[in-house]
Amino acid sequence: MKKTLFYFAALSFCLHGYSQIYEFQTIKDIEANPVISQDHTGTCWSFSTTSFLEAEIIRLTGKHIDLSEMYNVRETYPKKAWVYIMRQGKAQFGEGGLAHDVINSARDNGLVPQSVYSGKLNAADEYSDVELKAVLENLVKTYVATPDKALSPSWKDAINGVLDAYMGKAPTEFTYEGKKYSPKTFMESTKLNPKDYVTISSYTHEGYYKPFLLDIPDNFSNGLFYNMPLDEFVQNIDNALDKGFTLALDTDVSEATFAGKKGIAVIPESEADNKAILNEIKPEKTITAAFRQQEFENYNTTDDHLMHIVGKVKDQKGNVYYKVKNSWGQEAGKNGFVYMSVSYLRLKAISVLLHKDGLVAKTRASLGIQ
Repeated sequence: MKKTLFYFAALSFCLHGYSQIYEFQTIKDIEANPVISQDHTGTCWSFSTTSFLEAEIIRLTGKHIDLSEMYNVRETYPKKAWVYIMRQGKAQFGEGGLAHDVINSARDNGLVPQSVYSGKLNAADEYSDVELKAVLENLVKTYVATPDKALSPSWKDAINGVLDAYMGKAPTEFTYEGKKYSPKTFMESTKLNPKDYVTISSYTHEGYYKPFLLDIPDNFSNGLFYNMPLDEFVQNIDNALDKGFTLALDTDVSEATFAGKKGIAVIPESEADNKAILNEIKPEKTITAAFRQQEFENYNTTDDHLMHIVGKVKDQKGNVYYKVKNSWGQEAGKNGFVYMSVSYLRLKAISVLLHKDGLVAKTRASLGIQ
C-alpha cells in the first residue's frame, strides 16, 4: 500500500514538474486602491493614471482617496477639441489619451473625489461613452467643415454643453470630509505636485538622455518623453518598484500572448508555444533594443492600453513578472491584475510615468532632472 501511494505521489510530482503550470509568489506588492472597471469606455489612460495618483497619495500621506477618473476625462475633452479644430481635422480625436494628459489636467484643473463627481448622470449606471464620443466627433467634424472656416466663438460653449449633458457639470466647489475645497485646493491637500512626474521610454530613432516627441496617435497633446537605452529603461522601472514607487504603464495588448482573462502577458521564444505559454512556463524570447525598434516601426507594437504597475511576482523557476493593475474589473485576469513577463515589458511597454524620485540616480543626472 505504501509503495502504491509513493508511486502515485511520484507520478503526480513528475507530471506537475513536466507541465510547469504557473505558481506565483509575491516579490513586491505596493499598496494601491482596489481594481475597478472602465466599463464601456476607451478611457484607460485616465483609469490607470488616476489609480497611479491614488497610490502616490497613499505613499505620501497614508490616505486612501477614491479619485474621479471621469473628472480628468471631462476636463481633457475640450483640449482635444481645440487641437482637432485648430489643426483643421489633421489630428486624432476620440476617447484615447496618455498618462501625461491626467497630469496636465491635474496641473490645470486640480482633482476631485469620486464621491463628488462620477461623470455619470445616474451613479448606478456603468460607464459608457459610446454615444458621447459619436456626438462630439460629429460636432468637431462639422466645425472643421464650416465654409470659409467662419467659426462662431460659441463652438467652445457647444462642446462644453454636450459634455455637461452626458457627464454632468464639473464641480468648482465641494465639501469633502467636512471641509470645503475647489478642485485645485483639494489636489494641494493630497500633497501631489504635477511637476514631480516624468515619462520615460526607449527607442533608437531618437537620441538618448533628452526629451523627445513620441509619434503615436494618442499623443494629441504633444507630450515629451525622456529617452534612454532599453536596459536602463527597465532598470529604472525596477528601481522605482524596489523603492516603493508605482508606475503608470502604456503598452501594447494586441498580442495573442497578452491574455487579459487569464492575467498573463508573455513573449514565447517559439510561436508554436503561443497557446501553451498562457498556462505553463515556456522559454521566452530575448528582447534586444533593435528588435523592439523593429516591432515599433512595423506597427506590431502599437499604443493600445494603459495600466498601473504595482509590484512584482515570480514563478517557481524564478522568472520575474510585473504585477500590473488593469481596469477591466476584478473578474478579469488574476483578480483584476495581469502578470507581465520581463520579455513582454521589454518589447511592448511604450513608456512609463513615475515620480522623479523613483529614477536611478545616474539616469536622473544624465537627464538633468532636479
